[in-house]
Amino acid sequence: MLEFLHPGPDSKTELIETLADAEHRELIEPESRQMLEGVLRMAELSAGDAMVAAPRMDLLDIDAPYDELLHIVIDSGHSRFPVFDGSRDNIIGILLAKDLLKVQRAPGLNIRTLLRPTVFVPESKGLNELLRDFRSNRNHLAIVIDEFGNTAGLITIEDVLEEIVGEIEDEFDEQSSDTGIYTLADGSQRVAGDASIAAVNGAFDLALPDNDFDTIGGLVAHEHGRVPRRGEAVDVAGLRFTVMLTRGGAVRWFKVTRAPEPESEA
Repeated sequence: MLEFLHPGPDSKTELIETLADAEHRELIEPESRQMLEGVLRMAELSAGDAMVAAPRMDLLDIDAPYDELLHIVIDSGHSRFPVFDGSRDNIIGILLAKDLLKVQRAPGLNIRTLLRPTVFVPESKGLNELLRDFRSNRNHLAIVIDEFGNTAGLITIEDVLEEIVGEIEDEFDEQSSDTGIYTLADGSQRVAGDASIAAVNGAFDLALPDNDFDTIGGLVAHEHGRVPRRGEAVDVAGLRFTVMLTRGGAVRWFKVTRAPEPESEA
């Protein structure tokens, strides 16, 4: 009888609408609704949807000199790095930044002995299952492989959690203002997909037109012909906009660098 008088939601869409109504009636906070919706939507996502694409992975060469490895670690600001031997596809382990410091105290230490085992997961692995694995195995990084066994990218526990709670800032991200434009540790810029074109023009000294589009995400999608996927790059006005994160069919974050100069014909 109670179910007849007050029927509950019959689908995920109705459940999300119920959460929105609960927020409207001030039963839950907006942040709580967003996280609950993130949990629901995460069940539909796979590792391939949230991974960092292979071309954007920061890798360490096992045969590189110690100073070169340390330089990469400091510049990138990551705490864990896949290590390859010979080819970037031949990943032999994971090196923790803190473990690399041990070489300073013992220069004769072989870096191979510091490597942690690599966890490989298929692109199709669901984020819910992956999060359970991260928690139970105490791993924070996995290498994503495609159907042919090639490296497709990597995914961290932070990537999974960001699908629930949104972008997680860390001490290596410096916010320049409230415009959605940040300076990263490597000197590049991270730009929100909903940043205004006026803000981008001001930050990069450009003159992008803002008559037809309100946000930089809309302009980039127009130039590309569609909304770019994670890991894809689009060159606009001398800048390269590489997609870092997408959510809800839109770009959440771009990494922006100067586009490489076109090679001149001999």
